[in-house]
Amino acid sequence: MTPLRQKMIDAMQLRGFSVRTHQSYLAAVNDLARYYHRSPDGLNREEIQAYFLYLVKERHLAPASCRLSLNGIRFFYIQVVGLSSFEITITLPKRPQKIPELLTLQEISQILSACQHAKHRMLLSTCYGCGLRVSELVALKVRHLDGENQRMRIEQGKGQKDRYVMISPELLRQLRFYWQRFRPKQWLFEHRDEERPLAIQTVQRVFRIAKQRAKINKIGGIHSLRHAYATHQLQGGLPVHQLQSMLGHQDLRTTLRYVHWVPDYKAQAQHVDLIASLEFNDE
Repeated sequence: MTPLRQKMIDAMQLRGFSVRTHQSYLAAVNDLARYYHRSPDGLNREEIQAYFLYLVKERHLAPASCRLSLNGIRFFYIQVVGLSSFEITITLPKRPQKIPELLTLQEISQILSACQHAKHRMLLSTCYGCGLRVSELVALKVRHLDGENQRMRIEQGKGQKDRYVMISPELLRQLRFYWQRFRPKQWLFEHRDEERPLAIQTVQRVFRIAKQRAKINKIGGIHSLRHAYATHQLQGGLPVHQLQSMLGHQDLRTTLRYVHWVPDYKAQAQHVDLIASLEFNDE
């Protein structure tokens, strides 16, 4: 490991960056160095600008990928190299404004019923029933479940924050049955070697295959289960500020984006047992 790379790792650790941020930022700087076959601390302003033009015009990277690369490289030059500012003018493609297609309760039921393995069905049921991000889902450990208080602890979710999420009675019943059947030791959804959690890509593939088997053609990956959770909770009358807490949103405005799917929204109820609303038979 080069001293420059170690210095960048140390700088990120001091700021409490997540593992995924570490990987993304290091990859961004590494790609820049590999493009020029030189150490990145010796590149000038024009070369950096030319690199981002290459990312947009030749590699056709998505806007989000370009911004992630920009953030990583900016961090490197300011926090590691020691530049007082990162005066690079880069025109990135505009972020496309897309509204994901909302899954209905019936479609959620069809997707879960299409899971051929009980473990996969429990995986997707937990994702939907608690409105989890896929990174939070794979990081769940058995000790994070608090059956007595009907809640689940999410450790170091997005923004490096812990929170509690309510577990509905029906989901809790299914999780207990799942534990009795599979007896996971550490990770709630174990990898084959039992020492590692499932990879995010594995969970995404499970959802994609179940969705195809259910013949659901709506656009959206596994994150659409989280969108569905938020919208269906609002339809049941869950107050927006409580939904904000369940989803782990720092800014209430992020949660309010879901209200456009519920034009007649009226806060009147508590947390809704969404899993109990689904129509499928237990295996």
